[in-house]
Amino acid sequence: MSDHPGCYHFVLPEIVANLPGDQPFARAHMQATRYAYADAILELGERNPHVVVLDADVSKSMRTNDFAKRFPDRSFNFGIAEQNMMAAAAGMATTGLIPFASTYAVFASMRALDQVRNSIHYPKLNVKIAASHSGITPGPDGVTHQAQEDLSLLRAIANSTVIAPADPVSTKLAVFAAAAYDGPVYLSFTRDPVPTIYQPDFPLEIGRAVVIREGWDATIIALRDLVAHALVAAAQLAAEGLDVRVIDCHTLKPLDIACILAAARETGAIVTAENNVIFGGLGSAVAEVLVENHPIPMERIGVRDTFAESGPYLALLDKYGMSVRHIAAAVRRVVARKHAA
Repeated sequence: MSDHPGCYHFVLPEIVANLPGDQPFARAHMQATRYAYADAILELGERNPHVVVLDADVSKSMRTNDFAKRFPDRSFNFGIAEQNMMAAAAGMATTGLIPFASTYAVFASMRALDQVRNSIHYPKLNVKIAASHSGITPGPDGVTHQAQEDLSLLRAIANSTVIAPADPVSTKLAVFAAAAYDGPVYLSFTRDPVPTIYQPDFPLEIGRAVVIREGWDATIIALRDLVAHALVAAAQLAAEGLDVRVIDCHTLKPLDIACILAAARETGAIVTAENNVIFGGLGSAVAEVLVENHPIPMERIGVRDTFAESGPYLALLDKYGMSVRHIAAAVRRVVARKHAA
């Protein structure tokens, strides 16, 4: 089957037109989702006086210093003290405020995990954790700043809601949705720029995955930065005659089980793609659903049992098996297994 615009939903026409090319995002607007978060939180500050922003000495990096300039009485910088920041966010939430605790994912999910679990999630307080530098997107910063485990760790905590948006448009929508949601929310952002792939009417709803490309031979379920790579892989596979569905599973928890099972029944083969360790994240979540309800051929794309290293973002994706070519190869394998069954 050849690629055609009608099989896409909510994807910008200029993105669709360039997907089959050698440089599919050459003309795309590129922005790190951490900066889209900064734009969104500034809009929220204008609309909702209960929104406050907490920082752990990364306000320049995440551009939340713009919020501090506009709302100095609602901005709090704790310095390099992420544990104190999370505890303070919990306290603020008990007063009716809506705190957005902003830091790097490696610190939010590991250094402050005690406070995140016991002070925020155990009492189910209305704290939003805004985590930049998720996955191995901070390639130049090296392994100490690469939070390749953050989605798995937060998914494992009771009362957690985990959202990993794919582009700047869906990031802003996710921030707005998180502010309106009553309870803890973990928002996972990228350090490096990603392409703007969605139209403004992208229907982001917490817990509802979105089919962004129709297909019937196999399904790629992806989140955060690998959604764009999944779209490219699907376009390349279309040239080979494979009709591949792509699902943006922006909410890792609660998982959209109905969407996953529909894809399993209708396409019979699934590949998950995440810039996260393969243990406990998207691949594990989807595998749990399939093995309990509808077992089919499946493969997981993600960081294996290893730490990464410093390097350019795209080069690291390729080295650690998460690039477009790896996603496409995994689809070919699951389709072959489906036909051999």
